[in-house]
Amino acid sequence: QVQLVESGGGLVQAGGPLKLSCVASRPRFSSLSSLDRGWFRQAPGKEREFVAAIIGIGGTDYADSVKGRFTISRDNAKNTVYLEMNSLKPEDTAVYYCAARSGATGSQRLRDSYAAWGQGTQVTVSL
Repeated sequence: QVQLVESGGGLVQAGGPLKLSCVASRPRFSSLSSLDRGWFRQAPGKEREFVAAIIGIGGTDYADSVKGRFTISRDNAKNTVYLEMNSLKPEDTAVYYCAARSGATGSQRLRDSYAAWGQGTQVTVSL
């Protein structure tokens, strides 16, 4: 079972940047670089929604609401995925979760297609 740990959340002013990290580990040695990795977020009273994903050999996908402002990347040597967030808006305030899936078919935007989840990290954007 893959274990995921996020970090980097915090309080930031609108317009500012923030960078999230998600480290993956697995009890037995096996390649983690082949996993699809995603970021989702959940604001109070709302459903958990797709933010970004990095799949295959490096293809990326973004929700329309963050396209052009957020960048997802991965460092396979560190088993880490990053989410660089720029031009943050108050509506970006949410708990951000990283996720991983292996051998899955179907859209990388589907929450239920991910088997492993981190504990979440809070991002708060103030005016």
